[in-house]
Amino acid sequence: MASLRIALIAHDRKKDDMVALAREFRDGLSRCAVCATGTTGGRLQREAGLQVECLLSGPLGGDLQIGARLAVGEVDAVIFLRDPMTPQPHEPDINALVRACDVHDVPCATNVASARRLLESLLRRPV
Repeated sequence: MASLRIALIAHDRKKDDMVALAREFRDGLSRCAVCATGTTGGRLQREAGLQVECLLSGPLGGDLQIGARLAVGEVDAVIFLRDPMTPQPHEPDINALVRACDVHDVPCATNVASARRLLESLLRRPV
């Protein structure tokens, strides 16, 4: 079976949470093909020791890059740690990505609790 393809995205105030989550699931994620938006991906490489394909930063089109991959079946799951309390200049891109997950029936976790459950399920880790 091919490795899982997981996209990781985190708004600025959620990047520390993403790094902590990646460290918690490092063993399982290291067996996956992981892509991430620019800054998040760089931090995951440096601070969690993961191999990550870094795409553009979210505001520069990274969310759209992940959405395009998702639409053609190249992403199996998305973890998008969103900051609901801070307006994002690229909100239309964010909404398009989450909508694409719904349209293409791709699991999408948007907070740490749902991300943890999704990773536990995907990586066959007991709850």
